Amino acid sequence: MPTTTLNALAVGPELSADRSLRLLVVDDQTANIQAVYQVFTGSYTVFMANSGPAALALCHENPPDLVLLDVVMPQMDGLEVCRRLKASERTSNIPVIFVTGGNSTSEEDACWEAGGVDFVSKPINPLTLRNRVRAHLTLKLQSDVLRSLAFVDGLTGIANRRQFDEQLPVEIGRCKRMSLPLGLILLDIDFFKRYNDRYGHQAGDACLRQVAMALRATLARPGDLVARYGGEEFVCILPNTPLEGALRIGTKLEAAVRALEIEHQLSDVATVVSISGGIVAGVPPPDCEPATLLAQADRLLYQAKQEGRARVKAESLATAGIVTVT
Repeated sequence: MPTTTLNALAVGPELSADRSLRLLVVDDQTANIQAVYQVFTGSYTVFMANSGPAALALCHENPPDLVLLDVVMPQMDGLEVCRRLKASERTSNIPVIFVTGGNSTSEEDACWEAGGVDFVSKPINPLTLRNRVRAHLTLKLQSDVLRSLAFVDGLTGIANRRQFDEQLPVEIGRCKRMSLPLGLILLDIDFFKRYNDRYGHQAGDACLRQVAMALRATLARPGDLVARYGGEEFVCILPNTPLEGALRIGTKLEAAVRALEIEHQLSDVATVVSISGGIVAGVPPPDCEPATLLAQADRLLYQAKQEGRARVKAESLATAGIVTVT
């Protein structure tokens, strides 16, 4: 490992199957980071930060699986770094193990109160450190699995309403802070009750799964989210997407569902299953709330249905200019 001190540096060989877990080591002394790196090389991908602000920036950009954090550092100490990590929704679930040079009860209490899950004392015992990191990573992975199951729709396998309800305010807040556009698409399968009446509920469930997979396959960007909103309704969050881009994606989604060619003899608008959509996009104003976006998208979805279904209607947050695509 190079000895040059940098704000954020990835060390070690390229990621492989047994190195997918990411460990961030935070210490203002390069020699200490090198010592920890030697303990974990070959087991995890190790990153470093030599200051509190650098660690916070790295965690927010690409959250690691665990942080080893020195308590005493200039500019911002480890306790404050941990408090800030725990205060942010994006980083609050990252386990933090403190590395402390003291052994007083007051310092231990401060580590617990700041949000640490454990601490080790200097000089570091490599075996103790390795075992504690492994134990807390195991707990985190188990928690991540349970959390992911809680956010998956049992029928379709895509995100569920709960995940959407948690993700939307996060994206609204991020886009407000960075003045970025945000797109929201609310979709509904046309005449789905008739479909169930004609083909049966098992066929209806299969239809929902096919539509969900088509929607997910169409949203190619990693940051996009498609979720089952309820019944035959789906919703998409499109970060950093202006109205033109959201409308283009909405049109592709409608076409992707038609391309499935799922027979629907009781539809008034097509011989196959189709969807209608309401789209709203733009830079969220300061008073924008999740309910605001949802209400606008729902109104546009209603208008799309009133005008014949199998189409999408889009409206800009900024201009309230409505665009219809059939």
